[in-house]
Amino acid sequence: MTRHVIVGGGPAATNAVQTIRQYDAQSEIVLLSDEPAHSRMALPYWIANQISQDRILTANDTMWRELKVDAQIGARVRAIHPTKMSVETEDGKQHSYDRLLIATGSRPNSLSIPGIDGKNVQPCWSIRHVESLLDSLRDKPQPRVVMIGAGFIGFIVLNAMYKRGWSLTVIEREKHVLPRMLNAASASMVKQWLTQRNVAVHCGVSVQSIADTSDGSKLVSMSSGEKITADLVIVAIGVRPNIELAVPAGIATQEGILVDSRMQTSIPNVYAAGDVTQGPVLHSDLRQVHAIQPTAVDQGRIAGANMAGQAVSYPGSLLMNVLDVCGLQCVSYGSWDEAQSTSLESRNEMPPNYRNVVLDADRIVGAIFVGQANDVGMLTDAGMIKGFLQTGTSLGPWLDYLRANPFDLRRPYIATGVPEKLRKLTLLGAPSQTPAYRQSNPQDVQRGRPHLATYQAMQQQ
Repeated sequence: MTRHVIVGGGPAATNAVQTIRQYDAQSEIVLLSDEPAHSRMALPYWIANQISQDRILTANDTMWRELKVDAQIGARVRAIHPTKMSVETEDGKQHSYDRLLIATGSRPNSLSIPGIDGKNVQPCWSIRHVESLLDSLRDKPQPRVVMIGAGFIGFIVLNAMYKRGWSLTVIEREKHVLPRMLNAASASMVKQWLTQRNVAVHCGVSVQSIADTSDGSKLVSMSSGEKITADLVIVAIGVRPNIELAVPAGIATQEGILVDSRMQTSIPNVYAAGDVTQGPVLHSDLRQVHAIQPTAVDQGRIAGANMAGQAVSYPGSLLMNVLDVCGLQCVSYGSWDEAQSTSLESRNEMPPNYRNVVLDADRIVGAIFVGQANDVGMLTDAGMIKGFLQTGTSLGPWLDYLRANPFDLRRPYIATGVPEKLRKLTLLGAPSQTPAYRQSNPQDVQRGRPHLATYQAMQQQ
C-alpha cells in the first residue's frame, strides 16, 4: 500500500490530500503540520472582527477522519532523508514515505535594526501573530499602528485595521506603495486615497530604529529624521520560501524549491507545492515563486494527482493580485511592468479610476485596474483580461479596435473566442469536486476546536 507523507497544513497541503483521495481511497496519508490547517488569507477578517477565530480553519478532526488521514497537528519536521525515504520530526520519530509532498509555505522577512525584537514589534503572518496583536491592543480604543512595508501583505492587514478605526501610518522604502503590484501612476492614486482617509503614508524612507518610550509606546525613527509614536509596529516587508528542509536533503533550490510541471522536485518521489516552490509560469519557460493562494491550491491539486499515479501537467501559474485598500480596489495581472511592451492606459482622478492593459504585439500580457467597486469589482473587465491571459489569445484584427475603444473589452473577448476556450480548460481534466470541509453551520465551527486547542496549548509550553 502506498504511503504518502505531507509536510504542511496550508492550501497546497489540504488540496493535495483531497486530490489524492479523489483517485485513491486506500493509500495511507500522514500529514505533519506545526499549525492547524487554516487559511492565512482569512486572518485579516479575524483582525477586523468580521469573523471569529474558529472561522479561519480549513479542516477539522471529522474531515481528516473521513478522508482517512493521520493528521498530526503540532508536529514539526526537522529533516528529510531521501536515501531512507523518511522524514524526521523534532520528537525524533521517523515517518517513512513512498511519496513525499513538501508544502512548508513561506515566512515573513525581518529587518536588522535596533529594537526589531522588542515588545509590540511583530509580523502578522500566523495564528500566534494575530493573537499577540489583538492581545496587545485589547485595552486601547484607538491604537496607533505603524506598518513597515506597503506591499500586498501589509495592505491586507492595513485594510483590516482601517475597518476598526485605528490610527494608521505606513512606511515604505520604495518610491511608491505596492511596488510589486502597481506602477507609479496607479500607486499615486492609492496614496492619495489613503491620505484623504487619514492614513499617513511615507515613501522613499526607511526605518532606522525602534525604541521604547517611558509610557510603554514605541518610537519609530525614519531615515528622513522624522519620528513616529505607536502602540504597535507591524513588519510586513515580504516573505521568503521555507526551503530549509530541502537544502540539506539535496533537493534543488534557487529562490524556492525547483519543481517541474508535475510538481516533482529533483529527487524521485518528492514533490513540492505552494509558496515554497519555484515553479512553471503560464505561457513562459520561466520558473518563479508566486506566493499567492490560487497558485498554492492549483499546485496542491496537481501534486496530489501525480502522487496518486495520474499523469497531469501544470500549465503554469499566473501572477495576480486583487486587493481592497480601504475601499479602493486594486487588481494586477501578469507582466504589468514589461518595459519593452506597449500599453493602453487611461486615468481619471475624480473619482479615481485607472486602467492599463499591457500588450506584447497583439497579445495581452498584463494589466492594472484601480478604482472603486463600480469601476473594478462590479465590472467584468478585469475578469475578461484574466481570460485573455489564461488562454493566451491574440487580439489579431481586434487590436486596432481595442486601441480605439479601450473600455470595450467585450467585443474582442467574444469575437476571439476566449469564453469557449475557457470553458474547455480544466486543471485535472475533470470538473472540480466540492471541498471536503466547509464551515456552513455552528456545528462545523465546534468540530474545528480540537486542533485549535492543541495549537494553543502547544504555544503555552
